[in-house]
Amino acid sequence: MLPAPIRLFRPGDWVKNAFVLIPLAFSVAGGAARPDGPRLHAMFVATALAVVAFCLAGSGFYAINDALDADEDRKHPVKRNRPVASGAVPPGAALSGGVALIAVALGLAWLARPEVAAVIGIYVLLQVAYNLKLKRVRFIDVATIASGFVLRAIAGALAIAVPVSIWLVVVVFTLTLFLGFVKRLADIRAVQLARERGDLTDWKPRAGYDSVEDLNWLLAVTGTVTIMAYLMYALSDHASKLFGARAMGFAVLTPLVLVVIHRMYLRANLGLGDSPIATMLGDRSARIAAFLFTGGVLASLYWPAVGEFLGRLFGA
Repeated sequence: MLPAPIRLFRPGDWVKNAFVLIPLAFSVAGGAARPDGPRLHAMFVATALAVVAFCLAGSGFYAINDALDADEDRKHPVKRNRPVASGAVPPGAALSGGVALIAVALGLAWLARPEVAAVIGIYVLLQVAYNLKLKRVRFIDVATIASGFVLRAIAGALAIAVPVSIWLVVVVFTLTLFLGFVKRLADIRAVQLARERGDLTDWKPRAGYDSVEDLNWLLAVTGTVTIMAYLMYALSDHASKLFGARAMGFAVLTPLVLVVIHRMYLRANLGLGDSPIATMLGDRSARIAAFLFTGGVLASLYWPAVGEFLGRLFGA
């Protein structure tokens, strides 16, 4: 296990900032970009700075959240093991470390592009509002988190100076809204299962999520909307214009998206995983589906033979 000061910043959650990479990956492969060598290098550098900036900003707020929520976390069977709640890291150190990381993040974002720094600034304000009030407002708490992921994707587009696609915004928002409710359900089920084992706890969800049935409904709706938004993008004129027959590859991969969403839903009902990432990585079927999906997307984008095959198969 990692030392407590490192766990405080949750480096395992840095994978969430892969959303910053999406515009770069799709722009390089799309027919509208085709950057030359120097331009491609500048795009990679700016994107890398944006990714690191969001990693540091996110870690900073994880530390601040843990310091502010330590009393509540001690009542939860899983969250009580977090560094501040367990007493391994003093709250003051967590707060000062978090603020320092956020300041560095803003500086790195400015080096990428001033527009990226502006997005990080909006992200910081959003997180401040989340900590002060929004995390205690039902549904708004999860929508705020999802908006943070949308800002990551927007920052990735601004870093390389390409237009922000409305499809990018819609798909990222619906997916991360689903992931947010996965975490809420996992929290509640973990407490219920702990009480069934005789591990008494008086932890209560701060935003008032007290019904597993209600969260199951929210997950059903957001999961369905996520799959439909993704499939609509794959079949859209926008994707066809950029990628031609290769866009059909995205549509073919839709069952894998369904597998991942279903497995995450099942594990949340078992109270497994303190985060959606941990939930997914802890499930073999979800890992395999996610791996195949990522490989399929990359092959569709960058392997010409795949585009040729799809063109012949679907007559595109």
